Amino acid sequence: MTGVDPSRLDDQQLMKELETIHRTRHDTLLYGSNDALRAHNERMAQLEGEYLRRNPRRLVSAGRTREGARERGCGEPGE
Repeated sequence: MTGVDPSRLDDQQLMKELETIHRTRHDTLLYGSNDALRAHNERMAQLEGEYLRRNPRRLVSAGRTREGARERGCGEPGE
């Protein structure tokens, strides 16, 4: 594993790591080697998993659920 074990990061450090990895995601996908993308995927999963472990009752926006997405689709042309 590269980087600090996510469980050892405090909340502020964890959020900084998450912000950084999400910011670099697009470039890694488009221009990174297969090994770089694999490492990025693994690290992102570790960081996101730790975030979810710490925040099991995080606020979930209704519009970000399948039901919310279906409701947004109602009434749109071609639906």
